[in-house]
Amino acid sequence: MKRIAELDLPGYAIGGLAVGEPTERMYEVIEAVEEHMPEDRPRYLMGVGTPGNIVEAVARGVDFFDCVMPARNGRHGHFFTSRGVININNEQYKDDDGPIDGECACPVCGNFSRAYIRHLFKAGELLALRLAVLHNLYYYNDLMAKIRSAIEIGDFESLRKRVLLQYADCKE
Repeated sequence: MKRIAELDLPGYAIGGLAVGEPTERMYEVIEAVEEHMPEDRPRYLMGVGTPGNIVEAVARGVDFFDCVMPARNGRHGHFFTSRGVININNEQYKDDDGPIDGECACPVCGNFSRAYIRHLFKAGELLALRLAVLHNLYYYNDLMAKIRSAIEIGDFESLRKRVLLQYADCKE
């Protein structure tokens, strides 16, 4: 990163992480390279991650991300919510008329119940996949908006702690 920073580029990326190494090792590498990245340029972390990974990377100076996780996991019935991940395929949602996430303002949560979305997954309906991806992408975009807002008002550490508690069990 020291040599790359000398190129005076419009932004800088960190890649090759989240491919099997322990999470703490990924954070160590981010910390090691971040100190050499120009502070006035965007910092991009490629292919990472869970909501917990995102807040931890932001805490270490990363500005933006890309990741297949919201779409890939959504297609398997895993929904990111304000209370952590739920697997809509679980029997407990069979008759649940509530939204995926009562705190979410996405069109999926505003228009479809957990029971209906579970039914779509069980029936093999493609609409299930679309709704899951739509919700998860909305959740990730909303998380980033909350992070920006928390930074602006000086409350990032509080948000960071909440997200880490919500996703303590989320490894992938």
